[in-house]
Amino acid sequence: MDIYDFKNAILIGFFMAFMIGPVFFMLIQTSILKGAKAAITFDLGVVLGDISFILIAYYGSRSLLEKIKDDPRLFFIGGLVMIIYGLITYLDKESKKESLASVKDIEVPSIKNNYLKLFLKGYFLNFINIGVLAFWLGTVLLIGPTLNMNQNAIFSYFAVIILTYFVTDLGKIFLAKQLKNKMTPILTYRIKRIMGIILVVCGVFLILKGFIPNERINQFIQ
Repeated sequence: MDIYDFKNAILIGFFMAFMIGPVFFMLIQTSILKGAKAAITFDLGVVLGDISFILIAYYGSRSLLEKIKDDPRLFFIGGLVMIIYGLITYLDKESKKESLASVKDIEVPSIKNNYLKLFLKGYFLNFINIGVLAFWLGTVLLIGPTLNMNQNAIFSYFAVIILTYFVTDLGKIFLAKQLKNKMTPILTYRIKRIMGIILVVCGVFLILKGFIPNERINQFIQ
């Protein structure tokens, strides 16, 4: 892998960190509401999801992956899971109780972060998005031939992407953490409800993507 490929990988990793989607918003929310350590744990789960997709894209057969990435059932399942998770986040009664308790000056016991749960949440929230598989599949098919299908070069290339992505996410996490002191329980409750709405919207779009041809989507956007 030469310096040009190295720079390319860094740019891809950097811009990936700012792709707007459920993972982006959930990472910011986790950092603000639960702290940097919780957000890093969540992000490690996201990274593992990406690594899983890269391995599937690299070792899987091209014809099989092409069929999988366009299978509407997978888009439907992934979108449905995202919608359910969004509704749970939006209708979280515990958050409402905490915000109301703060208004009445009632102390609410702090709940310790479950880091294993956060890690798994990051992994599955990323893994259910079949669009991520399509992205990594396209990247593998595009980059592989330029690196002469050299396994070491390909894995080095993707390692640079993932590392850049993770380091950029660390910057986002620590910037978001600065807002933590300005967060009131009521504002926290409202942010969680907004997050729930965003997840539901992303889930709906994921389902539609599975059943509406890309040509129709592009015409609608234009």
